[in-house]
Amino acid sequence: MSRTLKIALAQLNPTVGDVSGNAEKVRAARAEAARLGARVVMLPELFLAGYPPEDLVLKPAFQDACREACEALARETADGGPGVLVGLPWAEEGRLTNAYVHLDGGRIAAVRHKVDLPNYGVFDEKRVFAPGPMPGPVVIGGVRVGIPICEDIWTDAVVECLAETGAEILLVPNGSPYWRDKNDTRLNVAVSRTAETGLPLVYLNQVCGQDELVFDGASFVLNGDSSLAVQMPAFTEAVVLTEWEERAEGWVCLPGPKALLESGDEGDYAACVLGLRDYVNKNRFPGVVLGLSGGVDSAICAAMAVDALGADRVRCIMLPYRFTSAESLADAQACAEALGVRYEVVPIADPVEGFERALAPLFEGMGRDITEENLQSRARGTLLMSVSNKFGPMVVTTGNKSEMSVGYATLYGDMNGGFNPIKDLYKMQVYRLCELRNRWKPAGALGPDGAVIPVNILTKAPSAELRENQTDQDSLPPYEILDGVLERLVEREMRVSEIVSDGFDLETVKKIERLLYLAEYKRRQSAPGVKVTLRSFGRDRRYPIVNRFRDPGGPAFEPDPTLARNAVRSSTEVIDF
Repeated sequence: MSRTLKIALAQLNPTVGDVSGNAEKVRAARAEAARLGARVVMLPELFLAGYPPEDLVLKPAFQDACREACEALARETADGGPGVLVGLPWAEEGRLTNAYVHLDGGRIAAVRHKVDLPNYGVFDEKRVFAPGPMPGPVVIGGVRVGIPICEDIWTDAVVECLAETGAEILLVPNGSPYWRDKNDTRLNVAVSRTAETGLPLVYLNQVCGQDELVFDGASFVLNGDSSLAVQMPAFTEAVVLTEWEERAEGWVCLPGPKALLESGDEGDYAACVLGLRDYVNKNRFPGVVLGLSGGVDSAICAAMAVDALGADRVRCIMLPYRFTSAESLADAQACAEALGVRYEVVPIADPVEGFERALAPLFEGMGRDITEENLQSRARGTLLMSVSNKFGPMVVTTGNKSEMSVGYATLYGDMNGGFNPIKDLYKMQVYRLCELRNRWKPAGALGPDGAVIPVNILTKAPSAELRENQTDQDSLPPYEILDGVLERLVEREMRVSEIVSDGFDLETVKKIERLLYLAEYKRRQSAPGVKVTLRSFGRDRRYPIVNRFRDPGGPAFEPDPTLARNAVRSSTEVIDF
C-alpha cells in the first residue's frame, strides 16, 4: 500500500508585532487542519513575528515573545492533533536567524534556518539576520521534507543540497510582496527548482498589507513534472487541504482547487484596496477622510476606500475656493452619491484670505504667484487634518506617482495624510483603474457594484484649480508623454540618450529628469503608500536629496580598457613596493 500525507496550507494575514494575535491565528488554522484530517499545517515565513519585522526583530523582548509563543504552541501539539510548521526569529548563541520550526508531539521537533538572505529592493534581511547553515530534510509523518525558506529557492544551491540529502517534498514558506506580474516570476522560479530536482514543491505565501508592501498570497503547488496541482486565491485568506500519494515517480499532490488570479490592472487595484484596508484596520483608525475635488485621483481613492472599508467608514469633503468650477462641484457630489459616502462642502475662502491678510505686510509690492496657489492647498490640508484630529479618521492622501515624481504637489497641503493608496500609480493608470472599477470590483470589496466614478471626471482636462482656467498641462507635458519618460527614468534607470532613442524629445526628457531629482525632498516627507510597480519611491528607490548630477544626454560612455589595465598595473606596483 502506498504512503499518503495530508498537508493543510494556511495562507493567512499576520500583523507585525502582534505575537499573541498571530499565535491565535496559528491555533485557529491548526483546528481547521484537524477538521480536514491533515497531518500537519503549514504557515508562512516569520508568521509569529509578522513579516517584515524590520529592526523590531532586534529587540530582545520581541525575540523572547516570539519564542514563548512558539514553545506554547509546541506544548499544545501533545494532544495528538496536527503538527505545525511556522516561522519566527530565532536567537541562539549570539546569532539571530530567520527560522522555521516543526512543532509536533508536544515539542519543537526541528528547526531550520534561512540561508540566502535577500538584500535588494524592499528587502534588508542582512541588516538583522545571520545566514543559517545548509539544511537537511525534516521528517514529517515518515516523509523527508525539505524546507527552503523564501529566497532560498531563488538560486539552486539550497534546493540542490536538500535533494542530495534525501528530501522527497519541498515546502517553501514565503513573505513575497506583490508587484505587477509577480506571479509569473514566482512560478518561473519554482518551475526551475522542480525541473532541476524532480521534486514537488509547495509555495506558501502570506496575504496582507504591511506599510507600503502588499502580500498577495496566490500560493500554489507544483508536482515534480512542474504541472500545477493547486492554485490558491490572491488577496484573500484561505486554508486548503492538499493530499499527497507516493507513486513510482515519487510523491504526487492530487489535483486541488485552482483559483483564477487577478492580474494587470485588476491585480493592482486589488493590491491598493488590501493595502489601504490593512493599514487603516491594523492601526485601529475608525475610518478615513479625504478631500473629494471632482478630479480623477480623489475619485479613485474614494472608491478604493469604500471597497476597503465600507461606505459608512469613509467621509468625503469638498473644499471649494473661487477657482473651483461648478463642474467640479457637481462631479464630486455625483461621485459621493454613487459611492454612498458621507459628503460635506466646506468653503475655504475665509482661511485662505485670512492667511493672505496675515502675510500682506511681508508680501507688500509683490505679485501673486505659486505662493498664493499653495495657500489654497495648505488650507485644505489643515482642514482635513483638523477633521482627523477631532473625529479620529485617517486622512487619505490622493497624489499619483506622476505628480509625486515631478513635485506637482504641495508639502503640508495635498500631500498631508496618513496613507496614499495610489502613490505608485502613474496618472494614465489611474484613468484605466477608474474605467476598470466602473465595470468590475475585486472579490470581497465592500463598495457598490457598477459605475461609481462619473464619466465627466474621466473626460475633462485634469486641473488643480488653483488659478483661473488652469490645467495640469500648463506646467507638465501631456501625461502620456510624462508617464512614458518617468517609467523609463524610475523603473528602468535608462540614460537620457536611450529614452530619446525611444522617440521622446530631448529637452522634454531633460526637463522631466530635472524635476524628478528636485522633488526628492518632497517625496521624503510624503505619506507611505501601496507598492505595485517593480520600483516604488521609498523602500525601492533611495536617492540623495542633495544631488547635482544630471544626465547630459550624450552617447553612452565607453570606459577605456587601456586606462583600466594601467590602473590595475599601477595598483600592483604600489602593493609590491
